[in-house]
Amino acid sequence: MRIGVMIGPERGDSARKVARMLDDVEWAESAGLDSVWVPQVPTDFDALIAVALMGTRTSRIEIGTAVVPLQAQHPVALARQALSAHAATGGRLALGVGPSHHWIVQDMLGLPYEKPAAFTRDYLDVLDAALLAPGPVEIENNTFTVHNPLEIGPVAPMPVLVAALGPVMLTIAGERTDGTILWMADERAVADHVVPRITKAADNVGRPAPRIIAGVPVCLCRPSEVDTARERANRILGEAEISPNYQRLLGYGDAEDIGDLCVAGDEDAILAGFRRYADAGVTDLSMRLLPIGDNRDELIASKRRTRDVVAELVKELR
Repeated sequence: MRIGVMIGPERGDSARKVARMLDDVEWAESAGLDSVWVPQVPTDFDALIAVALMGTRTSRIEIGTAVVPLQAQHPVALARQALSAHAATGGRLALGVGPSHHWIVQDMLGLPYEKPAAFTRDYLDVLDAALLAPGPVEIENNTFTVHNPLEIGPVAPMPVLVAALGPVMLTIAGERTDGTILWMADERAVADHVVPRITKAADNVGRPAPRIIAGVPVCLCRPSEVDTARERANRILGEAEISPNYQRLLGYGDAEDIGDLCVAGDEDAILAGFRRYADAGVTDLSMRLLPIGDNRDELIASKRRTRDVVAELVKELR
């Protein structure tokens, strides 16, 4: 199992966010991690611009988006931006996309959120063609009529991954892409729901075994602080309360909320948690470092302790 870390915008002004993200990606590469995953927060920094910036400070590590909402831009525009970021990173971008959620697409952007799976299929028709550029993009389907030339092409193969939580989306991910990016999926949901469906879909069309990237909160703490870590995860990461897609995914596993998915405790507990996800079929773990503390200094110290221990655990998992 490959080990990666989420790096993205948090509170603070834009200049501080850029400096922090660059510091974090430099640490991730120096610590020997395999990948970093940049979330597209709907109210904040652009993920693909962050990817391009991170590429200037690194030379080896894979840098992915987790994930860019499809409805927010035309597939040709997304392809152009992704190909540009891919070139800026020397061919290290993994493009994670997804149909997002009603509270982002409909409530925030004012766009229709109807038949997201069908929309994803139509979107991938255009995106796939555009990522084969340079050349003309000629696609007509139920959603798009595109006759658009592109002169920029990929500098190296670019993995495309789709956030897929339900059966239909997992089938699309297996048939059409290189894998899926998960959030709110515990080990049982991965092993019993995600892996069989996406793998069968890939097998049916002769595609390679798909990548399965699982996002998981991680906190190094004393056993007596595990409940504190879980409470903090629920407080700052609890999107399931307003996202029916996540609620349905939780129903495939044993967890009731994001706190239950938190890998928290001492070194042994974290290593055991990682191994459970590997045994479930996860190919890539995307850690969301979850610091605990009563003030900024304590939170920073907690984050640094967690990532230092994780860097050592990565060596044991190889």
